Amino acid sequence: MEVDEAATVEMSNENSATEHRTDESTGERPTQEGVKAACKASENYKHQGNRLKLYNKVVEKSLEKFTDYASSDRFSSMFHQLYKMNRQMMENIHKQFVEELQRAIKDDISILNEEAKIESKLNELDKLESAARNNPDPVWRPSGVPEQDFSSFIIHVYQKQKAYFRRELKKVQAENADLALKVQAGRERIAQTEHLISTAAAEWEASAIEIESLSSSCPAEVFDG
Repeated sequence: MEVDEAATVEMSNENSATEHRTDESTGERPTQEGVKAACKASENYKHQGNRLKLYNKVVEKSLEKFTDYASSDRFSSMFHQLYKMNRQMMENIHKQFVEELQRAIKDDISILNEEAKIESKLNELDKLESAARNNPDPVWRPSGVPEQDFSSFIIHVYQKQKAYFRRELKKVQAENADLALKVQAGRERIAQTEHLISTAAAEWEASAIEIESLSSSCPAEVFDG
């Protein structure tokens, strides 16, 4: 049984070595698609925001530290006997294991990024930071005392509301003053009209009295004539 296992391991080692020599002997250059993909990745990296770049660096460093736990030394210490039987094959297995582990972790991270929309949210934070630089209002920072932070926040809100209400009050006062002037002008026109009417009525009354006195002073023959 041990002889069969050793023979199997030896055959696997020879096949791996043959494939390795074949890859080295071909010396193929990167394909055009690979070059385009690399250029596209570099271009996307240039357009990434500061926070997204930092996030990607943190993910890469975390991935490197995580894969360090599966280092060759650790792997060989766990499979010491197999390394003695065929070291080349075990090194190839370790290399393939690390590559598959990294690929699986990157796929999971990509899925989480898409579900949580990490890229769009980090870019939105960059936009907010850029817009805040042109904001004249001072940036709020917590003092460590919740009561003071809450009161300062409320006071700041009340001050804004107070300033808003003052502006609105001035607008209303200006509109009321304009309306008062218009009402006063209307009252003056009404007073002038009333004065004209009373003057005309007085003149008409005086004319009627005068006509009546003239008619009473004249003899009846004048009207009978």
